[in-house]
Amino acid sequence: MTAQSDGDTLARDIWTISRLNREVRAVLEGSFPLLWIRGELSNLSQPASGHLYFTLKDEAAQVRCVMFRPRQRLLAARPANGQQVLVRARVSLYDARGDFQLIVEHLEPAGEGLWRLELERLKQRLATEGLFDEAAKRPLPTFPRQVGLITSPSGAAVRDLLTVLARRWRALPVVIYPVAVQGEAAAGEIAAALTLAGRRGDCDVLILARGGGAYEDLMAFNDERVVRAIRAVPLPVVTGIGHEVDITLADLAADRRAPTPSAAAELVSPSAEHLAQRLRALGNRLRTAVHRPLAGARQRLAATTRHLGLLHPAARLRQQAQTLDERERRVALAMRARLDRHARDLRAATERLAARSPAPRLAPLGERTRWLGQRLTRALAQGLAARRNRLAELAHGLDTLSPLGTLNRGYALLTRLPDGALVRRASDAPPGTRIAARLAEGQLTCRVETGADDELGAATLPN
Repeated sequence: MTAQSDGDTLARDIWTISRLNREVRAVLEGSFPLLWIRGELSNLSQPASGHLYFTLKDEAAQVRCVMFRPRQRLLAARPANGQQVLVRARVSLYDARGDFQLIVEHLEPAGEGLWRLELERLKQRLATEGLFDEAAKRPLPTFPRQVGLITSPSGAAVRDLLTVLARRWRALPVVIYPVAVQGEAAAGEIAAALTLAGRRGDCDVLILARGGGAYEDLMAFNDERVVRAIRAVPLPVVTGIGHEVDITLADLAADRRAPTPSAAAELVSPSAEHLAQRLRALGNRLRTAVHRPLAGARQRLAATTRHLGLLHPAARLRQQAQTLDERERRVALAMRARLDRHARDLRAATERLAARSPAPRLAPLGERTRWLGQRLTRALAQGLAARRNRLAELAHGLDTLSPLGTLNRGYALLTRLPDGALVRRASDAPPGTRIAARLAEGQLTCRVETGADDELGAATLPN
């Protein structure tokens, strides 16, 4: 009987309380989105940790709540017991006690909260109808022929718009549709101006704008009529409403939202900056289209990650860390062994290269080459000196035998004209012959008057 009971116990999947609470918390946190909840504050306390603990109740039920300290920096004022509030919270479970609780992300007074809740409901209803769908939004014209401004004619926004448009493209025509931008009649005037601009069709793009102000002053731009008029007009609409942090339903419905009126003017006016912004917008749309199929997978991955975080697989991580260390050590040893082997091979190759180096043989050959060069230089110098001396001797002998030396002593060298034959005897030049007499300096042309038999020969210069 005991053995059978032990076997049944081993076959069962028996949970601990800790495991049960962790699994229940995982189911709760993964099954509910962030919720808006209204109720009355009670049992408010704040220990040394700085976290807020309180109970939220209505006429029939209550629930424990906790608001962690980092979230409290968004509170406008410290809450008090008995106060009606609106909270944004997620469902959870406190493991240690198994208490069902809400983790509060945002808390505000119920009066303002009801107004924001109503606005949130309107936003959700209009979003369900597709009025905020990105796919339905129209592209802005690259070079608009005319721009329509729907704004107050006396506000600062219209001056900013006109200044920016004139600076970016002075030739761009502008049509102003004057409307009130706050007050009870503002929403109707804005919707009517949008309808009129769409019916006239004289503009390529519309700018709906107003300057900054309190969020209550922007309520006309949260009106359902304005949202529907934006989507009904057949022209692309750009909004520049309030400050950069102010986002209205008109901004969500518009084809493009600018943080300020001046930025809206920059969006619609053609310029290099506008083209770059359009390219960035197209890139964002492309990334959205690519990432949309992955959204569900990311959510499932996040839920799985939270679930695995509750299981704490520390033992497996330690084993894997030990295995990683061992493999790292083995890799380091293998790398060290390979480096040592390569170092040995390198030293051996260096020694073989040094043994076969021609440097020892080149040194004697270089010395012998220098010695032979010196001998050759001396031999050439001696040979040239001997030849210069010989040349001087021959030049002296030639100068001695040269007839030019005889001419210097007063003699002349005679040649017959015109054949240039040398005259050696008187018979070589009979009377009347023209002869050339070459002297030591210069030359004479003569005519023979008498022959060698004359007692006195004479030569005359030609006439």
